Amino acid sequence: MHVPDGFINAPVSAVTGAVAAGAIAVSLRGARRELDEKTAPLAGLVAAFIFAVQMLNFPVAAGTSGHLLGGALAAILVGPYTGVLCVSVVLLMQGILFADGGLTALGVNITDMAIVTTVVSYALFRGLVKVLPRKRRSITVAAFVSALLSVPAAAVAFTLIYAIGGTTDVAISKVATAMIGVHVLIGIGEAAITALTVGAVIAVRPDLVYGARGLQQRLKLRVNGELVDAPTAAVPVAARSSHRKVWITGLVTSLVLAGFVSFYASASPDGLEKIAKDKGIDQKAEKHATEDSPLAGYGVRDISDARISGGLAGVIGVGVTIVAGTGVFWAIRRRRTADTSPVSLPEGV
Repeated sequence: MHVPDGFINAPVSAVTGAVAAGAIAVSLRGARRELDEKTAPLAGLVAAFIFAVQMLNFPVAAGTSGHLLGGALAAILVGPYTGVLCVSVVLLMQGILFADGGLTALGVNITDMAIVTTVVSYALFRGLVKVLPRKRRSITVAAFVSALLSVPAAAVAFTLIYAIGGTTDVAISKVATAMIGVHVLIGIGEAAITALTVGAVIAVRPDLVYGARGLQQRLKLRVNGELVDAPTAAVPVAARSSHRKVWITGLVTSLVLAGFVSFYASASPDGLEKIAKDKGIDQKAEKHATEDSPLAGYGVRDISDARISGGLAGVIGVGVTIVAGTGVFWAIRRRRTADTSPVSLPEGV
């Protein structure tokens, strides 16, 4: 659903840019409360994983494909504020390095793909968690439903933005019907990926899932007829798996997906791209400012072998995203630590 330059006029693009900047500023402050020594490096990994999975377009209808948006996944794993930042980092890397999503449309893309999906999905997720049984399976179910509905919500948001600032004269009813219809199907793929990923992390390290905080119950032992908290050593080994192993497994998975599996992704245009062509929304699309980038189009220039070119571009993308994301989140974490450090007063005060 990456919006290219030229789809939305300059005034509306500027307004969405301001909205995106404001949301990022709020998220930077909110992320300080969400990030700790465990989730800061995990957040960078989540951004890299989203980048990798977004390269895996899956078919959803005749001649149309879809890909993960990632807002629900990021919000549930590392928190809604950090989730907005994760998806924003991915969109920034894609726009600058890979000419995917217009630079003047960056505000539109962040508003639509990072803010709307994260806010909608996490609100739904929290509501579902409150009414479902307090079990790990409920987290996975809530993740599936919230991710499913976040995608058509993003489609609705794009339709509204287009209704206000679209550069072509296409009936808004046609745009809405086409966008929502195809993105409901894409939402099923989003839901499956999100639920599988969240379920996998919960099975190994439930303490790393932000959305599951407060739902975990300490293991109890009966001692002299009374229930007491079990010592840490009594917790199942799977629940105490090394944080480093989880991080390495996630990184290797991201590299494999982007560097190898992406070659087998659907070559069909995604939902927005297909609708734009069919309905004429793309009539005033503009050239991307970085279309001459060595990595434009998710391939490495001057490498003729498509498999090697695309795989190498994917690996580079994962590497750059995880470095950029981890740097941002560690800086936020350090700022939080500095803000909460006790202030020593001069002697005698």
